[in-house]
Amino acid sequence: MIESIINGFNEVAKYIIPLLIASIPFYGLIIKKVKVYEVFVEGAKEGFEISIRIIPYLVAILVAIGMFRASGALDILLLILAPILNLIGFPPENFLLAIMRPLSGSGSFGLLTDIVNQFGADSLFAKIAATMFGSTETTFYVLAVYFGSVGIKKIRYALFAGLIADVVGILSSVYICRLIFS
Repeated sequence: MIESIINGFNEVAKYIIPLLIASIPFYGLIIKKVKVYEVFVEGAKEGFEISIRIIPYLVAILVAIGMFRASGALDILLLILAPILNLIGFPPENFLLAIMRPLSGSGSFGLLTDIVNQFGADSLFAKIAATMFGSTETTFYVLAVYFGSVGIKKIRYALFAGLIADVVGILSSVYICRLIFS
């Protein structure tokens, strides 16, 4: 009985997204009387203009990240902090990801991939890294891109709130994974 209900839900689930994709334009066209294609094209045009405005911010962040890694400053920082990290139970193997995650999504994804390849997908380091990757945000990227695209110069408390959320996500990832998987 339960299996037939699950199979029924699985069959319905196959059609939900295509149904939504088809029904939203029809809703706008028939019920709201919106010229859907024209509005879509106008939105695409605005999106392209925004992407042109944010390119300098993206380049600046990627150059800064590349310089930090290529200079060896990241390796020196890790060497200095390893004893302290071990003392508080934070694996030094995950520290680079914790530093990179607020800066760059693709850079942190590369580090996550390196951790999984080096230690294996079932290792504690990989589980912490995957949880950390999913529990944090690319704060500096988001601030640079989204605030820069609309011309906001004073970010006020957004940076502080974003970094606090990242620290909580990073530390929670370490301690929850240690609790569950150790």
